[in-house]
Amino acid sequence: MKFDYNSYPYPSTRRTIFGKNGMMATSSPYATSAGAKILLEGGNAIDAALAASMTLPVVEPTGNGLGSDMFALIYYEGKLYGINASGRSPKNISIAKLREKGYDRMPSCGVNVINTPGLIGGVMKVYEDFASLSLEKIFEPAISYAEEGYPVTPQIAKLWGESYEKYKNLNREEFNEFFKSFTLDGRAPRAGEVFKSPDMARTLREIRDTKGQSFYKGELAEKIVGEVERLGGFLSLDDLKAFEPRYVDPISTNYKGIDIWEIPPNGHGISVLMALNILSEMEIKDREDPKTLHKIIEAIKLSLTDAKAYVADPEKMQIEVERLLSCDYARDRRAKISDRAKTPEAFKIKSSDTVYFATADKDGNMVSMIQSNYAGFGSGIVVPGTGITLNNRVENFYFEEGLANSLEGGKLPYHTIIPGFMTKNNEALGAFGIMGAFMQPQAHVQVLMNMIDFNLNPQAALDAPRIMWIDDKKIQVENDFKPEIIDELKKLGHEVEVVSDFKSMGRGQIILKDKDVYIGGTEKRTDSNIFSY
Repeated sequence: MKFDYNSYPYPSTRRTIFGKNGMMATSSPYATSAGAKILLEGGNAIDAALAASMTLPVVEPTGNGLGSDMFALIYYEGKLYGINASGRSPKNISIAKLREKGYDRMPSCGVNVINTPGLIGGVMKVYEDFASLSLEKIFEPAISYAEEGYPVTPQIAKLWGESYEKYKNLNREEFNEFFKSFTLDGRAPRAGEVFKSPDMARTLREIRDTKGQSFYKGELAEKIVGEVERLGGFLSLDDLKAFEPRYVDPISTNYKGIDIWEIPPNGHGISVLMALNILSEMEIKDREDPKTLHKIIEAIKLSLTDAKAYVADPEKMQIEVERLLSCDYARDRRAKISDRAKTPEAFKIKSSDTVYFATADKDGNMVSMIQSNYAGFGSGIVVPGTGITLNNRVENFYFEEGLANSLEGGKLPYHTIIPGFMTKNNEALGAFGIMGAFMQPQAHVQVLMNMIDFNLNPQAALDAPRIMWIDDKKIQVENDFKPEIIDELKKLGHEVEVVSDFKSMGRGQIILKDKDVYIGGTEKRTDSNIFSY
């Protein structure tokens, strides 16, 4: 791909960054610094990614925690590896048991929606197989930020305040530990205020010293389960002991000469590939052309609707991945796109908080990694004395029997977090990802097309205004779109809401490789930055 690095057609405060020996792109200046420190000390891209992975729960607790899940695509010594570190639902949970507790739909937070956390197990597996530095060096930045504190960045302060108000308004005893562990003087920290977590520093040392064993089989596991049981939840010591991260074969499609790679189901990265297959044989004009945007919206609608219907625990899926990625399937879905907005079988889109980051080193190794509690601080349950926030990923199951993604015990949920990677002629082209729940695949499609179809450089590709399909014919568009484009989309039958709050539109990072040079773009919608050298 050839870009004009002096062209930034959309409002931005960033410029494309270049580097030769390594690059680190994250949503937090502190996580970027953690990875940069590792690279400068001679660590590889995997060491840097793991340092960022452990730092982000400390400095961005609004999007992930030590009780998160994780997925990664790792390009190491010329081969691409996929790792799925998502956990299963508690063995003892069921729709019937939730009904007995008075629920008539899936709860969104609290002790009953905690899934088995996979992040720590995934980090340790990646460390064992790819890292070059000691755990002491990799964990040092995270422990330092937890112990000594850091000034809270503006976007994180905003998200923190929203979570604080949410739990305050719910006014439930199970959230008391959140207010003890994640507030300053009984309130959410403000931008620029220093936040410390001695509890998390101790926990990080315990994880480091036991190589994660304490989290799943030792003292930390007992503390986690003890709090869940005290509050009446389902997660058990057996669930934690049974967790194993899994290597998976990444799935791909070739879009206009470039291989796009995603993690296979239970993640919904497949919907990115499905949408690109639909669009691959359609006439794509300028990005400012409303008819082009219309085609992108309709392809995203179809792929997401089908993903929600079919993607689940691989053992429960009722259709093969190969069929969803077949030419026949793409041709059939492409035929359903007309010059008017249509209503597919819709589902409710929800906002979510996640962290994505990418790394690269002097030897050509690259990492695309993502981790999440799902919604903000996840379940809102904090394990006393540990700083561990527990995810709410059980919410992503269906509260209805007989579906591929119906809630059952010991099952992998439909998962929203998806790292991406690009290759060309079997050589690494780059790592990319955009956090944001059901916006993630939509943003993957748009940002990839910005680079491949519209020749925008990585920074401009991230800066460009985005569209999010909500349901039916409803879409949200960022207010950087020209009014005449919005008017034309309305004429094509779309119900358009113009938004100025970028929270739901995702936050991304890109590191590309061109011969011996790395090229990076970072998200203008958050506190992101890039290190290169």
